Parts: sequence; C-alpha cells; structure tokens
Amino acid sequence: MRALVQRVSRAEVRCDGERTGAIGLGLVALVGVTHDDDDAAADKLADKLVHLRVFGDEDGRMNRSVLDVGGAILVVSQFTLYGDTRKGRRPSYVDAAPPEQAEPLVDRVAAAIAGHGVEVATGRFRTHMEVELTNNGPVTLLLET
Repeated sequence: MRALVQRVSRAEVRCDGERTGAIGLGLVALVGVTHDDDDAAADKLADKLVHLRVFGDEDGRMNRSVLDVGGAILVVSQFTLYGDTRKGRRPSYVDAAPPEQAEPLVDRVAAAIAGHGVEVATGRFRTHMEVELTNNGPVTLLLET
C-alpha cells in the first residue's frame, strides 16, 4: 500500500458535489492499493499514519503524532498512486488493485485509524472526488508498507 500524506490545518472531500468528510488539524492520506496488499498491510499503514511524528513540539521539532495533538485523518482512495509513467505519456494503472480488492482495504485502513481513537473522515469509493486542503508547512510524505 501507498499513502501520500499531507499535514493539514483543514481539509474536506466532496463526492459528486456532496461533502462527505471534513477535518481540522490533522493529516490527509491519499491511499493506493496494489495487487499483493492484504489486511496486514492495511493495519500497518493505519498504525504508521496515527504514529507518524510530523507535528511540532514545544521546540518546533516534528516530534508529535496526530494522536499527540488530538488531530484527525481524512482518508481518500487514490488508485493513481500506482500509475506508471516510465513509458510514454499516458500512465498505466496495471499495478493498481481492482476496486473489488481495494475498497475493503481502504475501508480497513479507515476503521483501524478509528480503532486507535483518532477521528477519521473519508471520501466515497468509485466517485469523482474533489479534495480541498490547507497544507500546513508544507509537509508531504510518501508512505509505503
């Protein structure tokens, strides 16, 4: 699994024009699934997300996690994270898992985050989504399990 993670002051996702999720301080995690991902990978990604130390401490050093600051996580499925652009100009998505495999794993990531006591919001799978966020820092990281 891959997640492109941004530390945010606020974020929201709209699906087909309807707001389905919004958070204040926290992380936006765009989550991609590949063919060999499983429940263990989803659980590992959720654990990394809730414990990722990217929030400032009293000295301004990135030593605090979303758990430490009482933040939230917005999880948005993102199959294009497995787009391969090495050849030509049109990405190939053969490394992205099919929706039937990916959807339950993205849902599992969100549920595992909530299981850690962190507020979680989500988009809606297989819809056109618009994500609006204020990147705080900016801080952007690519996580892989």
